[in-house]
Amino acid sequence: MEISDELINALADLARIEIPAEQKPIIREDLRKMISFINKLKELDTENVSPALQISDSVNNFREDVKGGEISRNEALKNAPVANSEFFLVPKVIQK
Repeated sequence: MEISDELINALADLARIEIPAEQKPIIREDLRKMISFINKLKELDTENVSPALQISDSVNNFREDVKGGEISRNEALKNAPVANSEFFLVPKVIQK
């Protein structure tokens, strides 16, 4: 797989980040190493290996839900940078 500037730009767009031009060679090399590692893993014989659903044998440790402390809506909103009488107001983050 060729790692081009177009691929790096597409990944940056999906991640909603800006990648400076001087960082692209470093990222290209890191991506190349990651893909090489994945291709190396494909060489392993996993024919008789059962899939692992979890990395450990521990089971869920359930606990009782206990109602904790509460604060009023006004207390919650008083330290918000921007809020109306009911909600936190945040800038729009989805542009497309």
